[in-house]
Amino acid sequence: MDDRSIRLALERHWTASDASDFDVEHEIYREDAVLDYPQSGERIRGRRNIQESRFVQPNKKRFAVRRIVGSGDLWVTEFTLSYDDRPSYTVSIMEFRDGLVTHETQYFAQSFAPAPSRAHLVERT
Repeated sequence: MDDRSIRLALERHWTASDASDFDVEHEIYREDAVLDYPQSGERIRGRRNIQESRFVQPNKKRFAVRRIVGSGDLWVTEFTLSYDDRPSYTVSIMEFRDGLVTHETQYFAQSFAPAPSRAHLVERT
């Protein structure tokens, strides 16, 4: 699978994620895919288990992709994931094999107040 095809598959995945279309969202994963959440120490094995873990999540979710970068078998998506309108800044690292995700790691970060010491150096976004 070429880079353009993978990028299109990722765009389809994140669009489906935002729409809570769990079937389309999980087409991108191999049957034996692994998903890691390092901050909570969780590992989920298998596409069906990954899909179910997201389906049973009780919160209203929204996804806003900031950027997708990558090539070959390694792709990174930076996005804001909001649970019940509370944003979490998220990075997804996906490793592909034969055009499907074999391993994904997601990192989450909460917002924090800017440091006064660098206020004169930054632009607020």
